Amino acid sequence: MTETVQSAPRPGPLQRAKPLLPGLLIVFIIAFASRFVAEHYGAPAMLLALLSGIALNFLSADETARPGIEFGASTLLRIGVALLGVRISAEVVGSLGWGVVALVVAGVLATIGFGLAVSRVFGFRYRFAFLSAGAVAICGASAAMAIAAILPRDKRSDERLVFTVVGVTVMSTLAMVIYPVIVSSLGWGDRQAGIFIGATIHDVAQVVGAGYSISDDAGVTATMVKLLRVLMLAPIVVVAGLIIRLRVTEPGLSGKRPPLVPLFVAGFVILAVLNSLGLLPAFVTAPASAASGWALLAAIAAVGLRTVPQRILNVGLPAVGLLAAETAFLALFVALGLIAPA
Repeated sequence: MTETVQSAPRPGPLQRAKPLLPGLLIVFIIAFASRFVAEHYGAPAMLLALLSGIALNFLSADETARPGIEFGASTLLRIGVALLGVRISAEVVGSLGWGVVALVVAGVLATIGFGLAVSRVFGFRYRFAFLSAGAVAICGASAAMAIAAILPRDKRSDERLVFTVVGVTVMSTLAMVIYPVIVSSLGWGDRQAGIFIGATIHDVAQVVGAGYSISDDAGVTATMVKLLRVLMLAPIVVVAGLIIRLRVTEPGLSGKRPPLVPLFVAGFVILAVLNSLGLLPAFVTAPASAASGWALLAAIAAVGLRTVPQRILNVGLPAVGLLAAETAFLALFVALGLIAPA
């Protein structure tokens, strides 16, 4: 008599998700606390979530919490970037005019090119150069996390990402205070001031703060210009992914090549196209946009939890110099572009 061996039933979605819950609970508690402090005291939520995660990094060593933290730093990050697509619409291009669009696109590309060109002077190779320049040129911490998701990983990947997020957030906050004073001293009107603010400050929150500190018109213009820079995220990441596929032969990198078009980038593009065509109603875009913000906030908390504080210092002063040089280059490029037509 033979016995039939029955295979164990496959775990359902709830069973597969159960190991992630402790770690995800930690990252979302940090995200909620950071958002609360940011809304009541004006500090950047991304920076607060990152620093809080770093302070609690010992939790990532816990076997129970680790799966959820890893999920937050990878999958949740990609979900957040994909959902950014609902913030893009055809109105961004139409309301600004092609001259402004050309200036913003040229500024993004020139800044990335500048970062790659001078990185050797500061002692870095293409990975940190592209990560830092992309964050400066496009949309700060969100761009840094999207770019980090397609870069080949090595033992210092998290260090570079954390340093970049901290660096662009600090510089963006300084720019929020300094740039309105600069545009005022130059005697620019609200439109010129808004274009400069939106095309140069790294993070969306600081763009809004700086723009509306000048006037409502400057704030609206700055926000629209900033969204145009966010739109550049998808093509930049796709092109970079293609180039990286040809270059992933260096020792010490993960052996698997990145996909031709990362799924999260495809999601970003699809949502942006649908929203631009008016096919996404407000009751979809509003919660999706909010979900994107929460997912990115939780993801950066997870990245912080995985980071050993002492390792951040290994990046060193040359990294500060490179970020500062890229920031100054972008500001000068846009300023000259605005002055030239006059």
